[in-house]
Amino acid sequence: MFSILRQILRDGVLTETLPDADPDLQVATRRLSNEIAQRLGRSLFIREIDAGSCNGCELEIHALGIPCYNAEALGIKFTASPRHADLLLVTGPVAKNMEVALRRAYDATPEPKLVVAAGDCGCAGGVFGESYACCGRVSNVIPVDVSIPGCPPTPLRLIQGILAAVGGDRASLPIRR
Repeated sequence: MFSILRQILRDGVLTETLPDADPDLQVATRRLSNEIAQRLGRSLFIREIDAGSCNGCELEIHALGIPCYNAEALGIKFTASPRHADLLLVTGPVAKNMEVALRRAYDATPEPKLVVAAGDCGCAGGVFGESYACCGRVSNVIPVDVSIPGCPPTPLRLIQGILAAVGGDRASLPIRR
């Protein structure tokens, strides 16, 4: 606990700049909104699945709903059922007890479906890797279209990853596949 307090005193208060001033965010959100409208003609429905993460990625995903990022205005809606989803957003290394549930969610998602692995754990297994209790990265269980690295990835990176998945231009963004 003292090491954490020392780090806080050493680093001070770390806050983000307002994302409204970020030109990359403005470009990415405009492109994403246009791409969703052009490809789907309606909102993009995302089912977020926590396959065993530490919840760091979920905090950044939830930040997409705050007024600064306003994902709903972009045409992104989160759904509770994979049966209504266009895209599965999976976080964390896949724990053995989540393997069957993740496959069932993938199978229940109607075609054409997209899968995005978010965070270092979802992309590569993170510090957990593969073990007796963990299947490792998401692509070991279901096919992944786009991987968004970062621990955790920022909301801007999440928007860019969703844009890459929806737009199909995965090569134009610095996101591992």
